[in-house]
Amino acid sequence: MTPAAPRHIPVLGREAVEVLNPRDGGIYVDATFGAGGYSRMILRTDGTRVIGIDRDRSAITGGFELVDQAGGRLTLVEDRFSNLADVCAAQGFGTVDGVVMDVGVSSMQLDQAERGFSFRLGGPLDMRMGHDGPTAADVVAKASEADLANIIYIFGEERHSRGVARAIVAARKEAPIATTQGLADIVGRVVRSKPNEIHPATRTFQGLRIFVNAELDELHLALSAAERVLKPGGRLAVVSFHSLEDRIVKNFLTERGKAASGSRHLPEMAQAVPSFQILTKRPVTPGDAEVSANPRARSAKLRAAERTAAPPHAAAALPAWPTIDSVMRGG
Repeated sequence: MTPAAPRHIPVLGREAVEVLNPRDGGIYVDATFGAGGYSRMILRTDGTRVIGIDRDRSAITGGFELVDQAGGRLTLVEDRFSNLADVCAAQGFGTVDGVVMDVGVSSMQLDQAERGFSFRLGGPLDMRMGHDGPTAADVVAKASEADLANIIYIFGEERHSRGVARAIVAARKEAPIATTQGLADIVGRVVRSKPNEIHPATRTFQGLRIFVNAELDELHLALSAAERVLKPGGRLAVVSFHSLEDRIVKNFLTERGKAASGSRHLPEMAQAVPSFQILTKRPVTPGDAEVSANPRARSAKLRAAERTAAPPHAAAALPAWPTIDSVMRGG
């Protein structure tokens, strides 16, 4: 049965699926299933099979109808997308033909007040994409002023991070900071914005959300996992929404897309063979019509590459930035 028309069209969805070039018999990973937009598009090609992954249980349960419509061609797995290689192996696939990722928080999550992602909607200060681990409220309550400043500066790129951290620590001495509105009000007393600029709390909320969900570490790991699981000729398509994510994707593909430079001092040193051929010399961005229909699309960038026959490169160590474990244990 052909899946029904999508209820949700992902940002740059048509462009991302076109670059995947789904074919009859191909196995594809929708590493960030969300509302199932990419999966629906891939399944329009007869004979394709999709493994959909999402750490958000509500996204998985929301996709059960599509599973039924797909007639055995769609499998959903509740997991982090960093584990996509293990998920594929558990489904009996050592290699796949394509991987698509839509990085960051989904529109569904932003629009659910009870998830606590948005300062525009009143709700608990949660921000977890899954249903385990510390919430943003836990971090705000326990993290030191120095850790809060680092989190907000590194992951939110907020230049007033020290002032925001100082204000949070002062406010929590008076009462717990348990709601999105409560935190937004605190930030708004420190960060000022002019008309037509982003909300003063935008960067602080971004920083806490990325930190709570270890989003950048997850992206690093997911890209390496995709490199391991893609067969020669298999394709990777990644849509990102802010500079931190896009920089990670760009650097990963740049490193994998060119041979290591030789050394005249070590002429016999083994050279890393490119494991990807980059398909997007410049990132693909949404057109005016898509941005007009969905303002959240305005910052989106699509980068894509095709797997070569070379072995995967050694995974680099994760950056030495704050982690949820170190901050919550105070070390």
